[in-house]
Amino acid sequence: MVGKTVTGVTIRQLQIFREVLRAGSERHAAKILKITQPAVSQQIRQLELEVDLALFARENNRLVPTDRAWDLLRSVEGALQSVDRIERSMAALRNEEPGSLSLAAPGVFCLNVIPRAIQAVRKSNPLSFQIRSGSHQLIAEHVLNGRADLGVSRLPLDERAFEWAPAATARNVCLFQAGHRLAAKEMITPEDIIDEALVDIEPQFAAHQMNINALRYRGVEPDLAVEYDANSHDVGFVAAGVGISIINSLIAREYRQFGLEFRPFEPGAVYHYVVFWQRGRQLTVGMRQTVDELLGAFAAT
Repeated sequence: MVGKTVTGVTIRQLQIFREVLRAGSERHAAKILKITQPAVSQQIRQLELEVDLALFARENNRLVPTDRAWDLLRSVEGALQSVDRIERSMAALRNEEPGSLSLAAPGVFCLNVIPRAIQAVRKSNPLSFQIRSGSHQLIAEHVLNGRADLGVSRLPLDERAFEWAPAATARNVCLFQAGHRLAAKEMITPEDIIDEALVDIEPQFAAHQMNINALRYRGVEPDLAVEYDANSHDVGFVAAGVGISIINSLIAREYRQFGLEFRPFEPGAVYHYVVFWQRGRQLTVGMRQTVDELLGAFAAT
């Protein structure tokens, strides 16, 4: 899709410009775009002439982005994502397999599940993956708005907007260092952690309220050592002995390489994780393969 903007700048020029910033060099951008490096250089020079801005400084045969370059990227990124979605839709209509796939998921699953799934996909399909992380709400928005082809999240999701495949069920656990006194218990309750420092997610999350209220119900004000705003931020603090954390069993298993232990925690909740996509979307071969490998990776966790 070439097309021109009102200034004479082509969409292709902007796509090449974006890839140079992402890849860090013209050479890497050319390899990703499967064009020659001189073609990349020519398009960048033409873009600078069209917008009348110095987007790059030339240093030792390298392009160094200026502040104006990053400003321009932020200005056009939304439009380019729309073009990406159109190109993927056109490829699907032609029954062509796109060479890239965007996956939105909680960042914590990039520790184990997602890397294993992607490795399995790429053994037979040289797909390029773009990973978008964020809150469960943001992940749903990425998939709904077409910024991601697939998502990993937990229910509830709007069944009017999405279809999904069940991936895993998790329950609350208490996470702590190996050898901690809590390791002697089969089940941990609020009474067991009254004197423990807590590494907990921020108050706007429902899990925080559940954890804190369980202690306050017993007349104890929690010792909040650290509050964090995204899953996976707690593991370093727990590994360092700063405190314990109340999370769910699926996330705890993502932390296996840190040598931590966990036990069931009550009262708790049940979480149902799914791999999902836009309702009615025709899945490409690569998307179906990625769904299958994600489900397999979750099952093996």
